Amino acid sequence: MLRAENLTKRYRQGSVTVTALEGFSYEFPPGPTAVVGPSGSGKTTLLNLLAGFDLPTEGEVELGGARLDRLGEDERAGVRLEQAGFVFQSWNLLPTLTALENVAFPLLLAGVAAGVRRERAMALLEQVGLADRAHHRPNQLSGGEQQRVAIARALALEPAVLFADEPTGNLDSAAGHRVLDLLLEHAVGERRLVLVTHDLEIAARAERVLHLRDGRLVKIEEPAAV
Repeated sequence: MLRAENLTKRYRQGSVTVTALEGFSYEFPPGPTAVVGPSGSGKTTLLNLLAGFDLPTEGEVELGGARLDRLGEDERAGVRLEQAGFVFQSWNLLPTLTALENVAFPLLLAGVAAGVRRERAMALLEQVGLADRAHHRPNQLSGGEQQRVAIARALALEPAVLFADEPTGNLDSAAGHRVLDLLLEHAVGERRLVLVTHDLEIAARAERVLHLRDGRLVKIEEPAAV
C-alpha cells in the first residue's frame, strides 16, 4: 500500500514560511502513476515524503503498512530497503564503487549472497545496456550511463514501490524509451511506479496522471482520459 492523507510540507526561509506541498491526499493503486506540474509545483517534495526521505509538517504517509510519519530515520530506511526503490535526479551513485557494485549495493544491505548479488546486478546492467561498463566507476561514465546505473540499482530488490524523479531526463530519445519500458514492465501485478516527469508524452504512458500546481493536487487523469 502507498497512501497519503492531507500531506503538507512547509519550510522556513528566514522570516518567511514557504509551503511546498499542501493537503495532498491520494491512495496509489497498483501500476504506473505519473506526477506532472511546472517547476516548483511540489513534485520532488512529494516523492521525498512518500519515500520517507523527509517528514511532513502535517499529514500521514503509509508505505507497505508502515506509517512513515511516525517513524525515526533508521526505521524509515528499513522500510525503504524492504519496500521501495528510488531513482534520484542526481543519481546518488557511490563514487568509490563500480557500476556493478553500485547496482549490487542494495542486495548487500539485504544480506543476499555474493554470487547471487553479482548475477542479479549484471543481469540488470545488461537490461539497461551497460554490461560492458560494469567495472567502471561513476566518474568514468557519462551522465546518461550513470542514470541507467541508478535505475538498475533501484530495481535490484524488485521493490513493491518504485519512485522515479525525472528518470529519462539525461537520456537521449532511444535510451529514454528503453528505460521507460523497463520501469513500466516492473509495475505489474501489485507493484507500483510513481514517476515524476516534465514530459507529457512519457506521462501519457502511465495508467493515471496526477497534476500538481502550487503544491496542490489540482487534477487526476484516469486511464480513459490519458
